[in-house]
Amino acid sequence: MAVLLEDVVKSVELLIKLITKRSQEQAYVDQTLDPVLLVPGIAGSILNAVDAKTGKPERVWVRILGADHELRDKLWSRYDPSTGKTVSLDANINVEVPEDRYGLHAIDTLDPDMALGGDCVYYFHDMILEFIKWGYQEGTTLFGFGYDFRQSNRLQDTLDRLASKLETIYAASGGRKINIISHSMGGILMKCFMTLQTDIFKKCVNSWIAIAAPFQGAPGYITSTLLNGASFVEGWKENFFIKKWSMHQLLIECPSIYELMACLDFKWENIPLLEIWRKKCDSNGNSSIMLESYPPSEAIQVFTEALSTNKVNFGGEDIFLPFNMDILKWANETRKLLASAVVPNQIKFYNIYGTSNKTAHSVCYGSETAPVTDLLQLPSLQGKYIYVDGDGTVPVESAIADGLHAEARVGVPGDHRGILCDRHVFRILKHWLKADHDPFYNPLNDYVILPTAFEIETLKSDSLQVTTLREEWEIISDDQECAAESELSGSITVSSDTNVQKEAVTAVFTVKPHEDGNKHVELNALSISASA
Repeated sequence: MAVLLEDVVKSVELLIKLITKRSQEQAYVDQTLDPVLLVPGIAGSILNAVDAKTGKPERVWVRILGADHELRDKLWSRYDPSTGKTVSLDANINVEVPEDRYGLHAIDTLDPDMALGGDCVYYFHDMILEFIKWGYQEGTTLFGFGYDFRQSNRLQDTLDRLASKLETIYAASGGRKINIISHSMGGILMKCFMTLQTDIFKKCVNSWIAIAAPFQGAPGYITSTLLNGASFVEGWKENFFIKKWSMHQLLIECPSIYELMACLDFKWENIPLLEIWRKKCDSNGNSSIMLESYPPSEAIQVFTEALSTNKVNFGGEDIFLPFNMDILKWANETRKLLASAVVPNQIKFYNIYGTSNKTAHSVCYGSETAPVTDLLQLPSLQGKYIYVDGDGTVPVESAIADGLHAEARVGVPGDHRGILCDRHVFRILKHWLKADHDPFYNPLNDYVILPTAFEIETLKSDSLQVTTLREEWEIISDDQECAAESELSGSITVSSDTNVQKEAVTAVFTVKPHEDGNKHVELNALSISASA
């Protein structure tokens, strides 16, 4: 959504609060709420490196100062096929997740020391603050589960820690069942846990809400990650964070990454492809250029050849890190497990997925004028993406295909990380968690603002974007004096003109009192933005 349009909507929401003439600033704890456990996705937990000799912990993920050096020294790993675990190259380093604030510290702000631009390392930060406003309390009804995201989603150590966490929350709450909210790869972890620890899941869990989960993989994102690495921050912050190459060497030995490859058995509407413009010569020395396309099952041979000479130097020793066939074998077994998952009858499952963002699905290397002559070139090339609809990381087609019995599946316009602080997602969660109760009573205000309709449509061209939005709310109140009030209407027009973009928004809103004392609010807005 365009920036000015978002500002207009927030202004109308502020107006709605003023209409109620009641303060919402008073904080409170709602003792009737069931406990909630937040489970992050890949790269979503603080990791500490603990020196076995000194016992001293040091945060290595996430940090800004010295980030690249510390990652290479303490997080670069090798996979052990005998255990299914990836272990740090430095044998003296153990990686742990801090448990401060009942597990929330590790998944809140990933670099708590970052003073400027801290929003780039927010994870569940905004959601935690929102839940506290609703009456949740850390350590009583709100908990977090961070984990070593390098590992497989079915690693026994991780599943045992999660089982212990659920048992502890369940006992501490007096036997009240837990609502789990997972994000991204956290959904894969929960699906593995539900299948392998079914008894504990049935005993302790009331509902599971998966947000932006790559249930059938994240094909474009993972293909480029395996060949070129990944960057978790953009713009100037990249200069102070982890180099893409360094991250590549870490992720190539992570079972979790292989478990996010495109599912081979899924019936894709649009098959994700690895495409390469190749220059080849026949026995007579004649050259030809052609576009080769590899579906997921055939792309393995490309990964294998392209990464056959990949290596790092650690402690003065060259260590080869090719595409790891042992990890792939492990990941294929994980996918078989995921395909057999079933939600127990008494547990409710919900799925929220992101839409309206260009999402990499297929990746193409080289071009007709600059073909690839050797697959060993691929790690140094920048691929071009073929996009589908999704959240920018996970395609809708993958996120919606959970293979489970769902109470509801809801698509929300939003990107992969931003969806965790989206106000419409918050509204949905509040309803599903019954944090709004009947929902015709609010202990703070004796009224409730109930969203009744939301429609948004965006049309884009190369330089122009037009967005229309319609949103409606019902203000439910016991104040019968409202029925005598007259209809309120107004309009808002704002514009912005910068060196890179021009934007104008016009919005019209109406507030109509009903005879029962309630009010109906309707907002219609039009946003037009153009590149300068």
